[in-house]
Amino acid sequence: MKKADFQATKKKPDIELNKPAGRKYWQKQGNFAFWYFVIMLVLFYFFQQGIQVKKEEIPYSQFQQYLSENKVSECIIRDKLIEGTLKLKDRKTGKPMHFVTVRLSDANLANVLEKHGVKYSVEIENHFFTNLLFTWIIPFGIIFLLWGFLSKRVATSGMNFLNVGRNRAHIHADSQPSVTFKDVAGVDEPKQELEEVVEFLRSPDYFQRLGGRMPKGILLVGPPGTGKTLLARAISGEAGVPFFSISGSDFIEIFAGVGAARVRDLFDQARAKAPCIIFIDELDAVGRQRGGPIGIGGHDEREQTLNQLLVEMDGFDSSKGVVVLAATNRPDVLDKALLRPGRFDRQIVVDKPDMKGRLEILKIHTRGLKMAPDVDLEVIAKRTPGFVGADLANIANEAAILAARNKRDSVTQSDFEAAIDRVIAGPEKKTTAMGPEEKHRVAYHESGHTLVAELVPTGEPVHKVSIIPRGSGALGYTLQLPEREKFMATRNELLDQIAILLGGRASEEIIFGDVSTGAQNDLERASDIARNMICSYGMSEKLGPLTFGKRQASLFLGTEYSEEKNYSEETARQIDEEVRDIIESSYSRVLGLLKENRSVLDALARELEDKEILSGEEVKSIIERERKQ
Repeated sequence: MKKADFQATKKKPDIELNKPAGRKYWQKQGNFAFWYFVIMLVLFYFFQQGIQVKKEEIPYSQFQQYLSENKVSECIIRDKLIEGTLKLKDRKTGKPMHFVTVRLSDANLANVLEKHGVKYSVEIENHFFTNLLFTWIIPFGIIFLLWGFLSKRVATSGMNFLNVGRNRAHIHADSQPSVTFKDVAGVDEPKQELEEVVEFLRSPDYFQRLGGRMPKGILLVGPPGTGKTLLARAISGEAGVPFFSISGSDFIEIFAGVGAARVRDLFDQARAKAPCIIFIDELDAVGRQRGGPIGIGGHDEREQTLNQLLVEMDGFDSSKGVVVLAATNRPDVLDKALLRPGRFDRQIVVDKPDMKGRLEILKIHTRGLKMAPDVDLEVIAKRTPGFVGADLANIANEAAILAARNKRDSVTQSDFEAAIDRVIAGPEKKTTAMGPEEKHRVAYHESGHTLVAELVPTGEPVHKVSIIPRGSGALGYTLQLPEREKFMATRNELLDQIAILLGGRASEEIIFGDVSTGAQNDLERASDIARNMICSYGMSEKLGPLTFGKRQASLFLGTEYSEEKNYSEETARQIDEEVRDIIESSYSRVLGLLKENRSVLDALARELEDKEILSGEEVKSIIERERKQ
């Protein structure tokens, strides 16, 4: 099929599903007629009440007195009331006065009226209209109004009981700003694989002519924030087809069978809109492995929903142009039946971006920012190893906020640096004021980290060192700037990392003859590296190239992990000895380096205590200056 033919046959998705034309007009007309009828009934009732003659209500004893005095001209006897006219005239109008009184049980009333010459008549009251209005129309009208109001509020909150089986998928129309592959960066390999999906949605005949078919389901796997949802929307924008977006948790409801009904409804709508894309975000919410604990009452709504999803993915024909995309960051907990060929045939890993990818992502997120000439996005990309697209977007936004807070006309490099520090180490604690002794100790602690990082062979260059308190309990920090992206580490590099972590504690011991609690996090990280060297990387000379212990995720405990101990107590003792030897030898090495360069350590601590923040260039100039002396 030619591209022009495809664009000519492409239709805009109908967002209002299964709604007849002109429904809103007739709905308004019906509402107007109903309210017009109610208003007319009320006005008619009050009109009937208003046209009655003004009557004076008198006690029954007064009525009897008027009778005895022959002042009653005529009267009408009703079930409960007696209405009539007196021979007396009103002083203001000059017309006969009218009265009404409550009737009592009096068998001689007719004889008394005849005796005094009063014209009287008996009427049987018809209360049909009054009973109809106050017994039926008004109460049921109030009930219907309350029902309509509550139904509207409940429907707005997504819990309409009359519509509980409908799916909650959001349908993105062509009229909305489309996302294309140009808006996605840092995931070049996943984009290349997904381009096949776009070509299939544009021209499915091209693939079917050779007897092939498009995979029914494509699973995007990766850490949170790497752009899985953005990739799915980019496919829709490139192909120009309707995009059904729904979260896995939207299927699950408290009512039994609702999740399965929503799955059926979603696929029915998708078949009617083909070619289209169904995107299920957080698939692990509904696709977890079956066979766990049974829910309350012996029924597991989630398993029933998963079963229906498996049936639907088996039942639809991929040649119709319906592609199912799903995203998850927990592929290890998904049911195996969901991942077999014929359902989610292809898994695409959307991993954290490398330095080049981070640079491209920063270019996208800074397109709308007014940046100063000193901004170097490459330095920012180097400073953010391990950051995902969402983190980088947050950094760009934080930098713009900081620039606006400081009333600058553009976003500067210092704003980006401050934004990175805020994300990594937390916000500055301006209210936390350290005493002179603590500040002096923290300056030497951070100077120890900094100097060791510059002295060890494989240490990354120091980018910034600060003694301004940040976050929760961080009194200072030392940031290194990787020169290149690394995907593995050698034994010597790991030993140098341990040495850098121990530099702060060693500096305190040399200068003050005592250590503080400030090295708690450093010791924890150093111990983890040393234990991984022995147990995971096989870097022990005594134990050899073996791994010890097996970590496995607990299926029903979320992200918690448990370790299976597959070694003896004697081996555990040897592991502990090896870890202790690595830490102690590294600590002795650091003490030697710092004692040899004591003058450089003192100079760094003085400058840091005075300025509180030192850049990488300042650190290098201080080291070079002290070495020349």
